[in-house]
Parts: sequence; C-alpha cells; structure tokens
Amino acid sequence: MAQYFEVHPENPQVRLLKQAAALLEKGGVLAVPTDSSYALVCHLDDKAAADNLRRIRGVDDKHHLTLLCRDLSELSQYARVDNKQFRLIKSVTPGAYTFILEASKEVPRRVSHPSRKTIGLRVPDHKTLQALLEQHGGPLLATTLIAIGETEPLNDAHDIRDRYEHQVSGVMDAGACALEPTTVVDLTGGEPEVIREGRGSLSALGL
Repeated sequence: MAQYFEVHPENPQVRLLKQAAALLEKGGVLAVPTDSSYALVCHLDDKAAADNLRRIRGVDDKHHLTLLCRDLSELSQYARVDNKQFRLIKSVTPGAYTFILEASKEVPRRVSHPSRKTIGLRVPDHKTLQALLEQHGGPLLATTLIAIGETEPLNDAHDIRDRYEHQVSGVMDAGACALEPTTVVDLTGGEPEVIREGRGSLSALGL
C-alpha cells in the first residue's frame, strides 16, 4: 500500500520529506509532482528500483529516462557539457525543459541510452520536488507518469494513488501541477534539435 504524503506546496514539511526520502533509500518508486506533470522517481544507483520504474511506466531500456538535478553544478557532474551548451541550459534553468546530453562516467551504464550513451537531464522549478531532491542529497531517476495505453500524463494525486497504490511506495500530493510534459531538446549534435515541444517555451531558447 502506497504511503500518501499531503505536502504544503509553498513550505513542504521536512518530516514528510524525510519519510519520502527514506522510501527512496529502501528502493521505492514514488509518484511526485513537477513543474510539468507528475513523474515516477527512484534512486539513481538502484537497479531493481530502475527496473521497477520502467515496468510501472511500461517502457524498455531504449526509453530515455531523465535525471532530476538540484542545480546546474549537479547536472554537469552527470553529463558532458561544453560552454555553448551550458549557456543555453543556464538561460532556461530551472524550468520545464529536458536536455539530452552525453552521459558522464557518473551515470550508471544501465540507465543511459544503450546505444548512444546519452541521458536526459533537467533542473525542475517546483518547490516540493526541489525540497525532496535536497533531502535525498542527489539526483533522482525519473520518467513522466503516463499510464500504459494512454497518452496524457496524470495530474491528480488521488487518482494516482487509486491506480498505483500497489505498485509505488508513495505518492506526494502538493496540489495539481501542469498537464503538459517538458520540452525535450537534444544537444548531442552540432545544433539543438527539438525532440518534443512541451511546456517550456522554444522562444526562450532562441529556437
């Protein structure tokens, strides 16, 4: 049975954040709000948790998972970023953008894209999620929470609990979040390539 955390959206309760972080340390998968939509998250270094996250989401190892980072310095630990890429990312961070970058050696090979050795990274602009990342003390592996067979991300924490109470370890409820996924930009080529246009504005990127 999933634990249900009702978190204040502006001042997340530390007690609840600690409980949620403890579930992650034990290998749990959590449903959490972000600045785009709800996401499934787990510990980066836990293979069983990552496999479970993929199973809940219904995707294989070819699906790009995302690392949610606290800030740009943490992001640069897990990806190879040149000056031009860094300036572009900095201009819209934190925000509803996911950047596909070449993974550094800090990223376990099992969670990077198997053929391209790339990873999606982003710094979310959401108080509850940022507070959870701070409590956890590192990045979290994530994927947008879209039910198998559906195309739209889930947004209601009560609905998520009803659907996934026997599959996830916890659900964080900080109120409704956007129903639009992040804008995904591939920075591994010569020029930025928009993979998916979402909540993040392309004009802010100069695209």
